[in-house]
Amino acid sequence: MSKEVLLVAGTRPEAVKIAPVAIALRGHPSLRPTIVHSGQHAGMVEQALDAFDLVPDVRLDVPRQTGTQAELVANLLPEFDRLLTDRDPAVVLVQGDTTTTLAGALAAFWRGIPVAHLEAGLRTGDLYGPFPEEGNRQMISRITSLHLAPTDDAANALERESLPDSDIVVTGNTVVDAVQRVALANPPAHDPELAALERRLDARGDRLVLLTVHRRESWGRPLARVLHAVRSIADRHPDVHVLVPAHPNPEVRDQVRTELGGHERIVVTEPLDYSDLVRVLRRAALVLTDSGGIQEEAPTFGVPVLVLRETTERMLAVDAGCAWLVGTDTTRILAEAGWVLGSRLRLPLGRNPFGDGRAAVRVCAALERLAGLPTALPRRDPHKSLAGVR
Repeated sequence: MSKEVLLVAGTRPEAVKIAPVAIALRGHPSLRPTIVHSGQHAGMVEQALDAFDLVPDVRLDVPRQTGTQAELVANLLPEFDRLLTDRDPAVVLVQGDTTTTLAGALAAFWRGIPVAHLEAGLRTGDLYGPFPEEGNRQMISRITSLHLAPTDDAANALERESLPDSDIVVTGNTVVDAVQRVALANPPAHDPELAALERRLDARGDRLVLLTVHRRESWGRPLARVLHAVRSIADRHPDVHVLVPAHPNPEVRDQVRTELGGHERIVVTEPLDYSDLVRVLRRAALVLTDSGGIQEEAPTFGVPVLVLRETTERMLAVDAGCAWLVGTDTTRILAEAGWVLGSRLRLPLGRNPFGDGRAAVRVCAALERLAGLPTALPRRDPHKSLAGVR
């Protein structure tokens, strides 16, 4: 009889990163994947899973009025509790550091169900940067049974917090599996505005810059500084077109459209399908982002990244020369972007410090052990890197 593994996602990045695990578990003789959509970002999870020919198996009902974190947690916890009571899974796998992740882990912990934390061990050491993600992931680590660390740095961070080494497995990041899979399929652009932009770029031989910005600590003045810099980048480089997929949060969307609207070489679109995002990353001359996932995805395609944050839990990209921390200061963003675009910098392809595209296989082996199944996965040697991941 197979054992059920609940794979929980409520946001697009979560869906992208659990998708390779769901695919790897399909046809497993003893483990049965069930994808649970928490409802945190309605429509976004379905959009992301569609790139992998997956759909949620379960959708939770979490109506929202105020949009606060407290409201979301208050709605999610009883929904998760009912689901766990009805299904009694062997393992609950949560990803990352969102409100969905925290609520799913808490509900499973309270029911005595082992929690597997995908992308465990990311740290900035600053509880307010990023907020609330840093606090979420530190809390989740205290109640996790299996820490699926994407890198040795993440595993070492967990060990410094006195978590048992036997509960930590270095897997690589499943987002590398995801981005490689979608890039290989290479479907045509779905978004009509992206398709039109690609035709203009092809006709003129112009370059593309991608901007994604959404984090709460960037709202208001920091975001205004970033958007002012981006408009100036477009003004200073007449061969550059900027693509801005607007975040679904209405406060962010309004500010983006107000600051960037009307510029002939800045295109503000709806959130892109994941396959469209991969198309943009493959083509971009430069990426400006406060997204954690894009810091991990972009190195696959050799595209330089300016990180619009003061700190990052993904210093591996900075240390590898794939990304630069620039914060939200307009002058610094303009200087660094000008250097990258002026030098036409391109990084080596296929040297992604976050993984080798086989993370999901290692995750499945670790889940077998957590579920009490025999596995050939070795215990982690804290003195050695995982071959192929670094």
